[in-house]
Amino acid sequence: MATSTTTARIGALTWLPAVDHPELLAPSTRTALLAWAAQDADVATAVLVASIDPELADTAALTQAYALPPAASVNCVLVAGRREGTERVAAALVRATTRADVNSAVKRLLDVRKASFLPMDRATAESGMEYGGITPIGLPTDYRLLLDSSVVTDDPDAGGRIIIGSGLRRSKVALPGALLGRAPGVEVIDGLALA
Repeated sequence: MATSTTTARIGALTWLPAVDHPELLAPSTRTALLAWAAQDADVATAVLVASIDPELADTAALTQAYALPPAASVNCVLVAGRREGTERVAAALVRATTRADVNSAVKRLLDVRKASFLPMDRATAESGMEYGGITPIGLPTDYRLLLDSSVVTDDPDAGGRIIIGSGLRRSKVALPGALLGRAPGVEVIDGLALA
């Protein structure tokens, strides 16, 4: 699917249209991204991908090595809880300069007594993604996608885009936060993040 040869610079990375570079996306991410692009024409040109050193996939190392603004990075954590014997799982997405309010906001949204982070082996097995690259694009459809409302508003320090995982440790995805806010299944939540 060739849509564009446009490149962009964010920090010290060269970003290319993600729909044109499936080799830089986990299989589930690629499938979900193509389905999303078929529904929303902005996705083909606005969702970008860049190759990185997989040893630098964690946020602190990534921002330092590639001169990326810390406010641009958005972390995706997988959280689960049980209610009446039924497990409820969500991805909570917050800017890396904050942290997800798991013990109050996420717990309340899932309507569970206790919410806990998914263990790494389970998170990677169920998502089909690599740890350090987990992204909301392509997660199982029964996961809720909770996005802190601050992510959809441009942060002046972030350059108009946010950076999320690609499903792989060797690449990252960049896109406008407002676009992620209208992705299929995403719920924009006020107060999901703690400073």
